[in-house]
Amino acid sequence: MPESGVTGASAESGWVQVLEGSTFMLSDARGDVEAGTVAGLFHDDTRYLSKFTLTVDDEPPTVLSSGTVDYYSAAFFMTNPDLDGLPGGSLSIQRYRFVGGGLNEVVVVESHVDRPVRVRVRLSCAADFADLFEVKQQDFAKRGRLGAAHDQEDSCLLFGYEHQGFSAGTRVHSTEPARIEGDDLLFDVELRPRGTWKTRIRISVRAGDQVLEPIGEEERAASMALLQWREESKVLQKWRGEVPDFEADWDLLELVYDKSIVDLAALRLYADVEGNEFSLPAAGLPWFMAIFGRDTIITSYMALPIGPGLARGALYSLAGLQGVEVNDFKDEEPGKILHEIRFGELSVLGETPHRPYYGTADATPLWLILLSEYWRFTGDDETCRELLPGALRALAWIDRYGDRDGDGYVEYETRSSQGLVHQGWKDSSHPVLFTDGRVAQPPIAMCEIQGYVYDAKLRAAELASRVWGDRELADRLRDEAETLRERFNRDFWLEDRGHYAEALDGEKRQVDSLTSNVGHLLWSGIVPEDRAERLVGHLFSEAMFSGWGVRTMSSDHVGYNPIAYHNGTVWPHDNALISAGLTRYGFREEANRIAVAMFEAAGFTDFRLPEVFAGYRRNESRFPVRYPTASSPQAWATASPFLWLRLMVGLEAADGQLLIDPVVPKTCGRIRLLGLHAFGAHYDITAEDTSGSIDRSALTHP
Repeated sequence: MPESGVTGASAESGWVQVLEGSTFMLSDARGDVEAGTVAGLFHDDTRYLSKFTLTVDDEPPTVLSSGTVDYYSAAFFMTNPDLDGLPGGSLSIQRYRFVGGGLNEVVVVESHVDRPVRVRVRLSCAADFADLFEVKQQDFAKRGRLGAAHDQEDSCLLFGYEHQGFSAGTRVHSTEPARIEGDDLLFDVELRPRGTWKTRIRISVRAGDQVLEPIGEEERAASMALLQWREESKVLQKWRGEVPDFEADWDLLELVYDKSIVDLAALRLYADVEGNEFSLPAAGLPWFMAIFGRDTIITSYMALPIGPGLARGALYSLAGLQGVEVNDFKDEEPGKILHEIRFGELSVLGETPHRPYYGTADATPLWLILLSEYWRFTGDDETCRELLPGALRALAWIDRYGDRDGDGYVEYETRSSQGLVHQGWKDSSHPVLFTDGRVAQPPIAMCEIQGYVYDAKLRAAELASRVWGDRELADRLRDEAETLRERFNRDFWLEDRGHYAEALDGEKRQVDSLTSNVGHLLWSGIVPEDRAERLVGHLFSEAMFSGWGVRTMSSDHVGYNPIAYHNGTVWPHDNALISAGLTRYGFREEANRIAVAMFEAAGFTDFRLPEVFAGYRRNESRFPVRYPTASSPQAWATASPFLWLRLMVGLEAADGQLLIDPVVPKTCGRIRLLGLHAFGAHYDITAEDTSGSIDRSALTHP
């Protein structure tokens, strides 16, 4: 994902964030949304609350403790500062928050003194209906018509916005009577000795003609017992019931697995394709709660044994949004898989190209890889037949539009005035550099994308011969893949360096930097066996391996920076795919070395791997240093532990059977996956060291 450029949205800065589907809320430790910040209540890329602050006698409460309870809920425990006639610490002030559709919040004020107390509770609100892109820029002026029409009798604040074809509204309602002063709800609270007052604030959002009411949490919202708040919603219970149970001798593995399961549930979105609803993962919180081609595909690939429904949802949803025309502004071409889709005002009105935007060169071959892997693990011929038209369009895009100049390689160069300059997974400003620091100029053929195309064509050939009944297509694709393999190993290989060029630039020069991209080549299988060991040596050199993982760029290069987004940092998903490549070529111990380091890193970050962390040496930082704007949770980092566990047990699916070849690190001891999904059934896998077993599961899943 591109750099957000927003430093205020990281969890390191004290933000509290909760989410449910495409609705999320970002606030400070008091639960407040202060005007002029990036915080707020968001739904489908629009901010429906830009101010939401609570004061007592016009003073902000003092925070005792606050944070998320579940991904969709948070609790804020506070007290009063010194007030006129009321010493600090005389009141407990609590906010219980649930997000989903809209916002459901309970505010509780409890007295701890033996006399009556009168305080004025003020809830100040505002809604600017800013597009998510405008919020990130923090410099905008709405051009449409903003309005407010409050209802004193119903203790209700109403905000609305209209601009051409874009319409939105926010309704803030209190269950306790309130005076309305401007855009504030004002409560004159009279507390008996040691008495309690509370109100429920319900905030609904209107997107066009659709009104979304906050998710009902009546019983739990009325309770102040935090343990009761930890009861899971029916949605989360259902998800937990569907995913495999996991047991490990190493407690850390269980904690990371459990966190990833909950985070993946939080990141699910729902898409309607021709009247059918599918669930699929969004990219990450806070700025990427949207469908992203590359992120959605890689996350679904990693999570396949956990829940193949996500992969199926991703395949159908992305196929339903394939490009249909040549559109320069959107970088669109027929058959191309999108980069991202947005629903805010700027996108709806066509002022940004994100409805959807197609600036990615790797999502299309990755979609074919996911289709193949989904079929291998499910044997779902029907889905693969239904998606055949999408697969043929994707293959046609690779050859006709992906290969811009007919040289046999997929290149990228944006045609959009607002497009991404770089359209591989490293899509920040200057991620492709020569060793001397010079910036590579487009059109650029990234090395790993050629590997993806090679793998995609071989996998599509397998589907053509075994599912689609098209032997001619299968033979053609195998021939094209072999031709690409030979040409790639001639044109990208740097014999004097012993590794592949990161890319070919616009003048077909080899971009000679050593980067983590070469690890993806191992994953694709395009590397000859006799070159693999040299690549592995580079990946684990002091210049590339930080001790926590493989860096995105060698520390020997001029452009290296341990805190540059793509030029020296360490990315969990990048390392997971590298681990898959190492396993493919038989370097199991090396793959485990990365996996164990990453699990240990998660132990320093509340068992959740961030999107990216700094490339400092492990003996230098002692703990992984988080990148300041990293998304958390972020989808492909969330799913990476699932792939490492799969690699440890050597899990593969072939010809309708599950196969395992365990090499489990001694640190992990015995591991068990109970109720793993494959071929419409469930299996229990037990592995320790180099031995293991697969049995049909006794567990029942929906």
